[in-house]
Amino acid sequence: MIDKKNIPQHVAIIMDGNGRWAKERGLPRTAGHREGIARIEEIVNAAKELGIKVITLFAFSTENWKRPKREVNMLMRSLSNFLDKRMKSLNKNNIRFKVIGRKEPLPQSILKKIKEAEDNTKNNTALTVVLALNYGGRQEIIDAVRKFVNLVLEGKAKIQDLDIEKFSNYFYTAGLPDPDLLIRTSGEMRISNFLLWQISYTELYFPQVYWPDFTKRHLQEAIEVYQRRERRFGGLDAIEANN
Repeated sequence: MIDKKNIPQHVAIIMDGNGRWAKERGLPRTAGHREGIARIEEIVNAAKELGIKVITLFAFSTENWKRPKREVNMLMRSLSNFLDKRMKSLNKNNIRFKVIGRKEPLPQSILKKIKEAEDNTKNNTALTVVLALNYGGRQEIIDAVRKFVNLVLEGKAKIQDLDIEKFSNYFYTAGLPDPDLLIRTSGEMRISNFLLWQISYTELYFPQVYWPDFTKRHLQEAIEVYQRRERRFGGLDAIEANN
């Protein structure tokens, strides 16, 4: 049973396994991606129902541009269709939408729809859905450093005043809590350049199920595993502290 008093406030998900899911069924990789995109709505609704406040989905990395052009184009079209079809649903369910990652070289048509979606949902409070699009963790750190250095050069910041908390404000995720739980589907146990700074003390969970088969039940199982762990943030657990 899930303890409603111990729900992870921020869950990040690496949606992995679409290609392998399709291959095992004799289908093209694009079919796996379509099924994976269809899975998002169920998981977002489940997250809201469970009381999660932020869910971040790794949709497209800075390295994914190396994939076949046909596959990339299909992903961009699917994102555009998702924004067209789901916007009313997001507002109806009081869900805020946010995208993190680099804008270039995303198509202008996609960027326009993203801005409209972010503006139209910015006051929603039940759940924040963050889409990591054209995202890379190392690149995010570099971009954060550049932002801070530029402020120093402009005389708007001082090097000696920088600390961990202030540095976090220069990241794409500024204003969001760090993830409590990171899920990577398909059983692969890698972080793949995702939220490298933010997951310093995040609990990691690697279910064997491919993303197109990941359901509300699997999300509940992930939370149950999370709740059985004791988060120490570098300190001692209760038993160690008393010895």
